[in-house]
Amino acid sequence: MKRLVVVGGGIAGLAAAWASRRAEPSLDITLADRGPRLGGKILTDVVDGFLLEAGPDGFLSRKPAVMRLSEELGVSQRLIPRSSRAVPASVMHTHSLYPLPEGFSGMVPADLGALSRSSLLSAEGKHRAMDEPSIPPAPPYGDESVADFMKRRYGEEAFQLLIEPLVSGIYAADAAQLSLEATVPHLRALEMREGSISAALTKAGRATPPGERRPPFLSFAGGMEELVRALLDHLDGVHVLPGCTVSSLMRRDGAFRIARANGTEIIADAVILAVPARDASLLARPFAPELSSLLGAIPFSSSALIHIAFRERDIAHPLDGYGYLIPAVEGSALLGCTWTSRKWEGRAPEGTVLMRMHAGRYGRPDVQNLTDEELIRLCREEIAATLGIDAEPILARVHRWELGLPQYNAGHVERIAGLERSLAHVPGLFLAGSSYHGVGVPDCIESGEAASARARDYLAEGGTAHG
Repeated sequence: MKRLVVVGGGIAGLAAAWASRRAEPSLDITLADRGPRLGGKILTDVVDGFLLEAGPDGFLSRKPAVMRLSEELGVSQRLIPRSSRAVPASVMHTHSLYPLPEGFSGMVPADLGALSRSSLLSAEGKHRAMDEPSIPPAPPYGDESVADFMKRRYGEEAFQLLIEPLVSGIYAADAAQLSLEATVPHLRALEMREGSISAALTKAGRATPPGERRPPFLSFAGGMEELVRALLDHLDGVHVLPGCTVSSLMRRDGAFRIARANGTEIIADAVILAVPARDASLLARPFAPELSSLLGAIPFSSSALIHIAFRERDIAHPLDGYGYLIPAVEGSALLGCTWTSRKWEGRAPEGTVLMRMHAGRYGRPDVQNLTDEELIRLCREEIAATLGIDAEPILARVHRWELGLPQYNAGHVERIAGLERSLAHVPGLFLAGSSYHGVGVPDCIESGEAASARARDYLAEGGTAHG
């Protein structure tokens, strides 16, 4: 019997184990994770009737992986759309809120007419952004940063106040270092093919029949961890080992010897490392130093999510949207404030309001240096200044992710290509997770499924351990 070990029990590792089990029931599959719980950054807490998402609170429906997986697991009926709001999101500038102009496609203002009516930009900033259709494509010269591309197309002001906060909200990144090729390569392709990014995106939106436009964001009624629990419920026959720390990984005579911290050993024919690249780097170092070096070159940043709840009667602000984004030029460690109980149904008891704030920007002071009390105070000061809420919260919780966010900085695509070339010299070893081809939940699921397919192909072609 062929033996497959998946190291890492986040959503990528779980998806890899499930895809392997479903496609090849005869495989001997082990899923090991060092933590006491599985799910990685998908973590849903319920505290005093409040549903707290310590990681992603939803996913993009246009990426099909979660939808497909939910159907396979029989939990698609648990999916819920984001609540409908007249003003989906706002941008905070000098503690005033400005509605995000209509027509944004991802991080790009597709509707320039709506942009021209925004009160956030100055007349000069609007004029420059409205010139986007006349800006000629730049000749190819390598991997451009997201900041350079957006400034070139829409100008400095539109980038700083509208586009950058959307970029930070997705990647918690420094847009001046973030790779366009690794994050939104289609924008460069549109520029070269169509000229105007906004015109091309507007045309694409009009081409989609209304009946085919599903809600853009979905979640689960009981929180994103419902997906994790459904996966675990379906991993019959898989040896699931929570609290299993892999202390070292060796490859000898075609076999992978996986040493556990408790002194025992697991032998495998193939291994999927569904852990952050920095952890995979340490495990690969003894037998694949070049691969280890390439993995270790992927940078990471830390973040914190802070949940704060208030009694509804203590809030005078209408909270008419999903929350607001905070541009980096505001100088805050906070990226934004989500009004969670306005965004999703069933997140807070009646008569209360739940908010979630995201702290931590790549290249800025590390939020891990702040205590929980300091982070909560920072959030309360921001809420008081922008929303006028100075009441005592009825709940405050901090969730931290130390070095939890991979950064797709300039050259990322080239690094990954080199990494994959190096990986080809280590038969039977495969990689999955958010460090490589996408940071969202659908991306991670696709990463796990792809690693599973490659591992199964390898085993079917005769990859076998002899130890």
